[in-house]
Amino acid sequence: MKKLGLLLIVALITFMDANAQVEYKVITSVESIVSSGLGRSRIVSALEDRNYKDFTTNRSEEDDERNKSDRGEIRVKNFEETKLLNFYNIGGIRFQNIAANDAVVSSKINTMSEEGWELAFVTSAVESDSGKDDGQGIFITRYVFKRNKQ
Repeated sequence: MKKLGLLLIVALITFMDANAQVEYKVITSVESIVSSGLGRSRIVSALEDRNYKDFTTNRSEEDDERNKSDRGEIRVKNFEETKLLNFYNIGGIRFQNIAANDAVVSSKINTMSEEGWELAFVTSAVESDSGKDDGQGIFITRYVFKRNKQ
């Protein structure tokens, strides 16, 4: 009888988890890889929501009208911006800056966790310097968090 009761509790929890409403939040870190420390590095987090449907059109062979969404309506003006250090300074790569950024990003992740967010996955990309005339480059990381809707 105890096993049946335990089995029912496990089944109920599994059912509740499967039907839980989940929300996601994306936090982005942008770290400059511009030489001489001239770039800007930040963690950015939107404080406003946007509904992608408001800016989406369905195109087909019969109806190929261009999406005319207003960029100003898409733009988020309320966001959190946390300063990070650049990967390079005038002397070259700064490992101390990388360690400092790791500490700040870890703090952000830990705070999100304390607020009930679970880190679901991380993805990153680099647009790096492509030669002596480029002088541009960023290392971007997106942290995707999830939690049950409150």
